[in-house]
Amino acid sequence: MQFGLFGGAVAPRGLAPASDSACGYHDFTELCVEAEALGYRSTFVTEHHFTGIGQVSATLTLLAWIAARTRTLRLGTAILVLPWHNPVLLAEQAATVDLLSGGRLDLGVGKGYRHTEFAGFAIPPHEAEGRFDEAFDVLVRALSSDAPFSHAGRFWRFDAIAAEPPPAQRPHPPIWLAAGRPETIADCARRGCNLLLNQFASPAEIGASIALYRRELEGAGHKFHPMRVGVARDMWVAEDALEVERAIARQAGDHVRIGALSTGSQARGSHILAYAAEDGGREAHSLIGAAAEIIEKLDHLREIGVAYVLLNGRSDLGNFRRFADRVMPATADR
Repeated sequence: MQFGLFGGAVAPRGLAPASDSACGYHDFTELCVEAEALGYRSTFVTEHHFTGIGQVSATLTLLAWIAARTRTLRLGTAILVLPWHNPVLLAEQAATVDLLSGGRLDLGVGKGYRHTEFAGFAIPPHEAEGRFDEAFDVLVRALSSDAPFSHAGRFWRFDAIAAEPPPAQRPHPPIWLAAGRPETIADCARRGCNLLLNQFASPAEIGASIALYRRELEGAGHKFHPMRVGVARDMWVAEDALEVERAIARQAGDHVRIGALSTGSQARGSHILAYAAEDGGREAHSLIGAAAEIIEKLDHLREIGVAYVLLNGRSDLGNFRRFADRVMPATADR
């Protein structure tokens, strides 16, 4: 098994002095630097807006800073919400990070699900599907094409453009899609993209998703590899029962906040809301507990085909050190 970081930093408004807002970004950067030294493969950073708590909004900018401080750590977006972005400008920004990092970008994209974000950008949620499909096609073409091209669609128009610079990874960086429903997993496979699975699904659901993805991927003429699937998990390596209790309580609070941000007048919702609403759905499948318990859960994931786990460890350096010291050696032995 290989492991990456999943999540990001916070830089809230209203701090005095204002420069204190940068502390979360600098601390997260130092976490990524040490994670590379500890043997973690990647860091996948989220994109969110208008939260009131200062979650990462300019994901590629933060990853460019981290790229300058690291050498081997892969730099992932989890995910950039295509309906909110000009796809050509996004392609140029992504290519810049890939070029400067020596080809370390993993470009995760998705449709978005938070009501507050769609409302803030004044984008009707029912347009998310169409905007995503059009932006995805333009993004891939802009990253891949050396010759000028034009595009005239419902949401975007570009005339005789060649996006600059080119990415280091050709024809483009690996593209990851966040998916959970069977139809979105099948769509991810048909597009030839890698798959990001959420942190709520049970091992049985994950196993079924991987099987469906592999079947659809190979049916579309693409090669399957277990490292093409990243599975997110909440993680806390606890010292005792009290730490376990506190970690579960923190996780529950986080998921309640996610639910509040994700619902509203928006007609379409994310599949993650269903998991959060289930009895015990917030913590049942997380990697919270003593090292031995976490190793047992990882063994179960490995048995159903999981090779790549992205860990949401609250950006706590001590937590990631404990995981590297106590858990990662055991998974390597297997």
